[in-house]
Amino acid sequence: LPLTGSRWIFVGRETERGKSLTDGPVCLCFRGAFSEVVLAEEKRTQRLVAIKCIPKKALEGKENSIENEIAVLHKIKHANIVSLEEIFESKSHLYLVMQLVSGGELFDRIIEKGFYTEKDASKLIQQILDAVKYLHDMGIVHRDLKPENLLYYSMDEDSKIMISDFGLSKIEGSGSVMSTACGTPGYVAPEVLAQKPYSKAVDCWSIGVIAYILLCGYPPFYDENDAKLFEQILKAEYEFDSPYWDDISDSAKDFIVHLMEKDPNTRYTCEQALQHPWIAGDTALEKNIHESVSAQIKKNFAKSKWKQAFNATAVVRHMRRLQLSTGQEGPNPTLPSPCRSHLMMPGEDAGAPSSHPCSY
Repeated sequence: LPLTGSRWIFVGRETERGKSLTDGPVCLCFRGAFSEVVLAEEKRTQRLVAIKCIPKKALEGKENSIENEIAVLHKIKHANIVSLEEIFESKSHLYLVMQLVSGGELFDRIIEKGFYTEKDASKLIQQILDAVKYLHDMGIVHRDLKPENLLYYSMDEDSKIMISDFGLSKIEGSGSVMSTACGTPGYVAPEVLAQKPYSKAVDCWSIGVIAYILLCGYPPFYDENDAKLFEQILKAEYEFDSPYWDDISDSAKDFIVHLMEKDPNTRYTCEQALQHPWIAGDTALEKNIHESVSAQIKKNFAKSKWKQAFNATAVVRHMRRLQLSTGQEGPNPTLPSPCRSHLMMPGEDAGAPSSHPCSY
């Protein structure tokens, strides 16, 4: 469908308002490796949306990836998942009209708060679990859950959290086995790094990692040496370090342990996690942990540290070059077709590496 004459117009400077999206400069919200996201409004209602503009040249050889993302987005409708409203195309671009979320990123909001508790973290994780359970019930695995893909719907104090970016998601086929190495190293499950066939359990591991970070402000796995980082993940070696975890409840730690379980067969499912007392009960503490958590987030998740993009397959190849011994029988070393992802290793930015409490 041609975009010109559609019901959407871009939102820019006052002198440019009312132009079609194909007429010229736009109000850029975000620029990624292969696309741009622009602000637009519906002509009739002036309702704002975000439009993902993807040059067709950038899609050459990646058609299956975008078709998969669109197929997934068309299937889902959930209060905590950014929705796809419409698709257009011009001769040069593909346009995905997406629900606009304007509340900002997860970490930014936590830092801005003056008061933040386990209970706040529990409510966030409950929303994520509910949305991911919905995906899993639909046969969809996200495969790239991380804080950067969690956005607040609005600036309201009680705004809900939204899951975005389904570029790596996968619809499970009957009898199909997922084995493509993709995701973000700090959040990826051991079985993915070990190049073993995996399932929707990989999302549950990622939620465990996110819960860990929400309660202390730093990642459970960190090392400037890639081989050691991967070894930690493959062995599921992490700690609840003092003093950062001294004021965190045993129930919260138990919840994380069940999600960050090395064996995917015994790892909690979303349904099981939703029934844990830390989520469904009243064991999440209401003590203010904002000072400690926000200080660690600032130290360990500065935006500059997430600039580079890595391919997950390249990470696994790098792991092989380092001749990391996992002590596990792996599958055939020939990797499946690469899967594009935003992979950033802490400390690989040109600036000073982040300081993890376990490093010293």
